Amino acid sequence: MRTAARESQQTFRTVLDAFARPGTPARLADGECQESHFPGTWGQESGFPGTPPALLATLALADLDTPVCVLGEGEWGDVVATATSAPLVRLPDARLVAALRPVTLDELRSVRVGRAAAPEEAALVTLAVDALSGGPQVRLRGPGVRDEVVIGPVGLPGGWPAARAVAEFPAGADLLLVTPDGGCIGIPRSTTTEEV
Repeated sequence: MRTAARESQQTFRTVLDAFARPGTPARLADGECQESHFPGTWGQESGFPGTPPALLATLALADLDTPVCVLGEGEWGDVVATATSAPLVRLPDARLVAALRPVTLDELRSVRVGRAAAPEEAALVTLAVDALSGGPQVRLRGPGVRDEVVIGPVGLPGGWPAARAVAEFPAGADLLLVTPDGGCIGIPRSTTTEEV
């Protein structure tokens, strides 16, 4: 049985790896989220069965000093607050965002992007997507990408690459795209996104 600390460390390492290699698929969860023990005990016996994979990064990274926003149905925001002691805030004020439902372009434009002097104030936005390929193609370029990578996530609003470009590097939000089975792709703020 996995412990909360081990699962949290594994999730953290996976997120770091996904951002170090933008556009390269990684696995955030092993398909056993129903049995997950995260943090404390997140399985059936905890009363939180079926934790969405798009929530795992927020659970691993949140703490009492990290403002969090959870977008979606149900009481997952309360679950995060209870498990991590993180304060729940409005989307523009959050440092960690878990979008468990489709987001709008206006929502993407409203996330924290930090500023040139303090890029660390930007948000890490986890977006639940249906799939990492098969949708409109987007070209990724920048540090960690050899030449370019083309991705085609399914479940993001049309025009999302331009919507995330509301700030110039080093400001900008980091995006983590997560599928229902825990597959993920990282798009750090240093990566440019362009529709093909």
